[in-house]
Amino acid sequence: MSTPPPQGQNPFAQGQQTYSQPQGQAPHPPQGGFPQQAGQPGFPPGGAPYAPVPPEQPRRKLGFKTIKNIVVGVIIVGVAVGGYIASRDDAAQAKVGDCMSIEDANSTTDPGLEVVDCTDSSAKYKVAEKKDGTSEGCDRTKYSEYTETGGGDDFTLCLEDYTAK
Repeated sequence: MSTPPPQGQNPFAQGQQTYSQPQGQAPHPPQGGFPQQAGQPGFPPGGAPYAPVPPEQPRRKLGFKTIKNIVVGVIIVGVAVGGYIASRDDAAQAKVGDCMSIEDANSTTDPGLEVVDCTDSSAKYKVAEKKDGTSEGCDRTKYSEYTETGGGDDFTLCLEDYTAK
């Protein structure tokens, strides 16, 4: 007669350990990728998961190119504004009644005429006539003459001597 195997042991297991599951547990532990359930560690008491906090973005530093482009832009704007201011007081902008100063009265190419306030001590001439083109000259017995050609509009200024008051 044979003896029955003891209870709970596998009669076919030869030299193997027996495994038993504790009561109330799942057969396999949860692995990554499975959602957590409320009440597990990492979840608040209400069961809603915490929203992930995105990492703070590093502040972007101004690169050399950006700074260079800003500086070049400021220089271009400065030159344009300076050119506009300088050109609005020159002889081309003069109107009848404006007073003019002169840098070099002996120059035949660029005497440096500029519009100035008539109360300015540098005011030497007053514009008596302004003529478009260069075909008409001034009455040289009454006026000094300044003619500008090229660069767009040709004109002639008839200038009378002026002493600031």
